[in-house]
Amino acid sequence: MSDTQSAPPKSPQIKKESRAYFAALGKRVTQLRKSRGMTQAELARALGVSQQAVFAYEIGDRRISVLVLERLARLFRLNIDQFLGFAPEPVRKRRLSPRAMRHAERLQALSKTQQRFVVRIIDVLEEHNKNSRKTSSSSQVRN
Repeated sequence: MSDTQSAPPKSPQIKKESRAYFAALGKRVTQLRKSRGMTQAELARALGVSQQAVFAYEIGDRRISVLVLERLARLFRLNIDQFLGFAPEPVRKRRLSPRAMRHAERLQALSKTQQRFVVRIIDVLEEHNKNSRKTSSSSQVRN
């Protein structure tokens, strides 16, 4: 090859050996996303990627970077081993109180769009509380 010719660009396609792995990982992402009642667009926003990227992850057409993998695990409140299926997911043994059960029944009576809206509000409140705890604990350290 001469100096004026450049090497052909590398294809973003995944090799056949890796395709099965990323297809299985994509199915896991789909399963976790649906179990949490999320759309691809909601997951994309939470990860900071496009909805098309989430679609490509889920069908195994795009590699999931380590950084995105970490974000996914944190988002679904799993460690990496649990996310990848190497360790069992934690079993939630707590039962809902009668009041929480009534709220859950009321939530189920809403449309899917309304349910997602309520869940998003809860997510925002949890994030706010988490950030408030971080701020208060760091100010206590300084005092």
